[in-house]
Formats: sequence, structure tokens, C-alpha cells
Amino acid sequence: MAGQLGGVPILVLGAGSERIRGRDAQSANINAAKAVADAVRTTLGPKGMDKMLVGAMGDVVITNDGATILKEMEIESPAAKMIVEVAKTVDSVAGDGTTTSVVIGGELLKKAEDLLEQQLHPTVVILGYNLAAEKAREVLAEISSDIDVENEEELKKVARTSITGKFAESSREFLSEIAMQAVKNIAETGHGGARVVDIDNICVEKKVGGRIEDTELVQGIAIDKEVVHPGMPTKVEDAKVALVSASLEVKKTETSAELKITTSDQLKGFLDEEEHELKAMAERIKESGANVVICQKGIDDLVQHYLAKYGIMAVRRSKKSDMDRLAKATGGNVVTTLEELSKSDLGYAGLVDERKMGGDKMLFIEECKNPHAVSIVLRGGSEQVVDEIERVLHDMLMVVASILEDGKAVAGGGAVETELALRIREYGASLKGREQLAVEKFAEALDIIPRTLAENAGLDPIDMLVALKAAHERGEKNAGLNVYTGKVVDMWQAGVIEPLRTKKQSVESATEAATMILKIDDVIASTRASPPPPEGMPPGAGGMGGMPGGMMPY
Repeated sequence: MAGQLGGVPILVLGAGSERIRGRDAQSANINAAKAVADAVRTTLGPKGMDKMLVGAMGDVVITNDGATILKEMEIESPAAKMIVEVAKTVDSVAGDGTTTSVVIGGELLKKAEDLLEQQLHPTVVILGYNLAAEKAREVLAEISSDIDVENEEELKKVARTSITGKFAESSREFLSEIAMQAVKNIAETGHGGARVVDIDNICVEKKVGGRIEDTELVQGIAIDKEVVHPGMPTKVEDAKVALVSASLEVKKTETSAELKITTSDQLKGFLDEEEHELKAMAERIKESGANVVICQKGIDDLVQHYLAKYGIMAVRRSKKSDMDRLAKATGGNVVTTLEELSKSDLGYAGLVDERKMGGDKMLFIEECKNPHAVSIVLRGGSEQVVDEIERVLHDMLMVVASILEDGKAVAGGGAVETELALRIREYGASLKGREQLAVEKFAEALDIIPRTLAENAGLDPIDMLVALKAAHERGEKNAGLNVYTGKVVDMWQAGVIEPLRTKKQSVESATEAATMILKIDDVIASTRASPPPPEGMPPGAGGMGGMPGGMMPY
């Protein structure tokens, strides 16, 4: 492509570039985003279906978690990748609600396409969508209710709602109890008395074998390591735990050096000095009063021998993340050199025990006095089961953490989206400009959630939408769809509760992605240049099996 300046052609794009402009670009981007939304739409709700994702190496993932499905899919379209980023953002901020955000985003673009075909300018649509999103934030704040964060049953209701429709739903009572207890244990008080929950302080270990009900919450840390020496104790009660990030080995010199030994006495002296230094390491640990050592790096065989001799349990090459969690759980300090190690740096655990689990040995550091880090050991009959339980548990932990931090929740089952659609329609009627059309389309797009819930449950979506809207027009803000009975019920009383953060993030992320895609009117892509033909072969004559140059077999 060439421009013109003073009669001199200027090369703007190379011959290998492709360009789509105007409505064609908008249509291509919208179609790609809608395809992504359609891919996950059938997974939404208690009656949603699962997807089987088969990787290039034959590995299988079975899930209905929107973020996982989109992460595993091989997506090429840049616009579709933007919708995938929406799911990732919601997953990292709120945990649950990934599928909802993607489905709403796809529907917003579908409704925008109708407006574009009516010659409405994209900037007007974007303005209307942003106005509607701002109104949605206000309405969400109004209709949300306070949750008593000290009421464990209320927290479990939120956890149970997030697991509904997923693989492990049959174990939701058991898993919701574990999720609730784990989050409450690691909750800390931040500035101003607000609760702060860092999910990274929950260590999740997966072990294939057993049933889901064999999953265990450890009031401390479970690490996938074993005691380094057979002569060491495998069970220590009233443990004083030393956390060492330094290597318990003879250090190499920082500069290159050569040592010449000419006599046997020199060799013996060198070896004696090395042994003395290694023995001193074990003695420093013993003098500190520690009877358990968790080392982030290696432990020399001789140090292991002396530690075993002193009756001290030791573990080596522990992950840094585990070391940080151990410090929080035991109340100890991670020391960088043994010279620093003192009695005040030691952590405490009522029991440190090496156990065999799923065919492997694991170390359990438990019965900590006030653990701000805990572990969950997941069990299941196969690798796919354990992986899916991990994804389910992540969502449960995140929603309970959101409630503990914010203390605000809304009703599920399509109640929020129906109420938002009603209130945004009323708001749109008060506007006078063209953006009113976009606001109304935004409200229509929100209806996709209760419609999809009904479709996935085999119910008539039109009948269900009419019944829902009628209930909300009567002022029943918590009226949602019970997909098991096909009736409109009060979702709050039914115990279907979701964090306000989840709904807020879903609507905001979907709107931002949709408006960003609508703003694009030009897509420029560089294509790979064809490789030069082999020597002696004319250009364009290459290919496979006599195929013309530039064509690839499928």
C-alpha cells in the first residue's frame, strides 16, 4: 500500500501485510468474540455441561470452568484473545463469574452489531454502554445486602453457590466447610480494621488416590518432601522449626582458585577442616534449640549424618513459596545464614510428621498455635478428578475471601441481571440522545444470563424471562430462576448467594472488552513471507506434491 506526497509514492505497508478496514474490521472482530462466548455459554449454571479439551500431546482436561476452557483453547483472533483476557481478569480478581463475563461480553457485541447496521456511530454505542455500566454499578450497590462474616453458615452458602453445577457438586457440603475454614484461618486485619485475605497463603497439594471426601485441611503446612536421612526421626512432637534459606554445604570460592596438595598430611588436614566446618553447621542448629530444619537449598551428606546423630529432622530443597507459608504458619523467621539463627527465629508446631499419601511421602507441619497459612491436601480417583477439584476449590476460596473482605453479597440465579436490565431500561428511557438506543441494548444483553440458565436446564427461555421480569416489576429484587423446578423463587432465601465483587467485576470487564473491540476500525496484520525457492527452481514452482507455491496442504 502506498501513500502520495508531492507526487512521490511513499510505501506505508509492505507487500506481505493484510488489512481489514471499517465495517469489515468491526464485523470480523465481533464475530470472533461471539464465537468465544458461544463456546462457553453451554457451561453456565447448575445444569451446564462440561467440555473435554484434548491437548496436542494427548493430555485431557475435563471442566466447565470458563477461564480454564478459554486458556486451553488455541485461539488466534486478536479480538477473541481480548475476550479471553476478560475471563483471566475476572478469575484473578473474583475467582467465580468468568463464564458470566464472557457471555455478557459476547452479547454486548452482538447487540452493538445491530446498532451499527442501523448506521449508529461506534462512539455513540460506546458512550451508551459506558453510561449503562455506570448505572449498573450504582444499582449493584443499592441491591446488595450485608453478610454477617462471623456467621459460618452464610459463608458456606456463598461457597456452595460457586460449586453448583460443577463436577464436585455432590461433595459441596464437605468442600464448602473446608473452603470456609481455610479462608477464615488466613484472614488478617489490615489498616483501619478491614479484613485482608491473601489466597496465596493457602497451600494446595494434589495427591491421586482415595475419594474426594479424603481431602484434608491441615492447620499448618503440608509439603511434598520427605526426611533426607533414614536415621532421622520421622515424627517430632512439640517441634521447634528452623527455616533456613542458605545451603548447608561447603561453599565454593567466589573466585577461581587452584589448590595443590603434595603430601598426605595436607590432604588429611584439608578433609578434616571441611568436616569440621560441616559439623559446625549441624552444631549451630543444635545450639539454637531446633529439632526440625526446613532448608530451601541442599544439605551435605555429612551435615545430614550429624543432624541425624543429634535427633534433628531435616528436609531439603523446599520451595520458596513453601518457606514463606511455613514462616506464617509457625511464626518463625527465614534466616539467610546459619550465623543469624537464634532461638527467637524458631517457629512452633505441635506435630511434624512424615506420612505416606498416594504412594509418596509428605511432611505435615501442623497443630500450629495461630497459623496464618494453611494447607489443603486434595484427593481424588484420577488426575483429571483432582485437577477439576483444584479449580472448583480455587473458585470457592476466592468467593469466600471476597465476602470476608467486602461483606457484601447479591442473589444469584439470574436475579441480579434481571434487576439490572429492568433498572437500566428505566434509566435509558430518561435519556434524550442517540445513546439511549445503546443503553437499551445493554439492558437487553443482560437478559442473556437468565435466558442461558433456562436453555441449559431444558426450560422455555421466553416463559422464564417473562416470569422473572414480572416478579422484578412487582419489586421482588431477589427473584431468580430455580432451574430444578422451573419456578421463579427468592434466591436469597433459597441460599443462592454470590459476592457483589463477582457481579461487579463481570459487568465491568465485559463492558470494557466490548467497548475496546467496538473502537477498532482497522486491523493490520503482517503475514510471513514465503521462503525462497530451492536453487534451480523458478519462483512459484515450489510446493508439496505439485501444489502451487504459497498453498499449504490441510
